[in-house]
Amino acid sequence: MKLVLRGHHLLCLKGFQGYGYDENFTRNMTEVNIKRKRENVTVSLVASPDDICCACPNLKDGICEDETQNERIIRMDEEVLKNLDPSRDYDSIELFEKIDEIFTTEESVSEICFNCLWHEECLFYQNLLNNR
Repeated sequence: MKLVLRGHHLLCLKGFQGYGYDENFTRNMTEVNIKRKRENVTVSLVASPDDICCACPNLKDGICEDETQNERIIRMDEEVLKNLDPSRDYDSIELFEKIDEIFTTEESVSEICFNCLWHEECLFYQNLLNNR
């Protein structure tokens, strides 16, 4: 099985605990989160709409909310992807282990997570804050 994930969603999945924009989005995010933990799952990395975005009510014509918001989201993706090789596919389990090695402090995710709507509920972000 193959997943397509945008850069910043790698962090979102690490901290996801059932919150979402609506029921359809939350159900899809839950399914993607379960799949990414399975054996023999590969991940292609993108800085564009992915397998999570496909259920997002904010996605219209390939744009997240509006041009300004979409550019902010792409910058978040690029901040994550500069630490990885988006030209190759990754084993999902190994990729998420690598995320744990790369993003270890609040500072390492400050440009990505600080302005996120979900950062107060995100277990990944909260764990980094608690480990200062």
